[in-house]
Amino acid sequence: METDINNCIFCDIINNRTSSEKIYEDDYVTCIKDINPASTHHYLILPNKHIRNAKELQPEDASLYDRILSTVDIIAEKQGLDLAVTRTGFHWPPFNTIHHLHLHVISPICNMGLFKKFMFKPNSYWFVSTEYVKSYFKDKNNPSTSS
Repeated sequence: METDINNCIFCDIINNRTSSEKIYEDDYVTCIKDINPASTHHYLILPNKHIRNAKELQPEDASLYDRILSTVDIIAEKQGLDLAVTRTGFHWPPFNTIHHLHLHVISPICNMGLFKKFMFKPNSYWFVSTEYVKSYFKDKNNPSTSS
């Protein structure tokens, strides 16, 4: 899988070809502020490697996925977020507006408007938890564990 795709806004942000407010970055992930926040704090954690969406995660992406998840704690500490009132999740294909994997970190959930509560409704057809993606990823890559 390519690490940088032409015409991908998130690849452009990661590679400093387009400006965005970066909150955190390392060799594996970049975290930016969402330009259309659902609450007071709304961040997107992007893998620096271009992966189209959660369904396209491969076995070799397992440690990168874990890094994406562990970045939530870094962002929470850095931004002073209370994880008890923070929602994380992925839009599930075909409900992606940008085709570069990104984890939403939204806090506090009580400040979300009605439409955003619907848009980021946990465990819906269009927005899934990190646990759902991890179990999908595990089952997809090890068919013998599927029921």
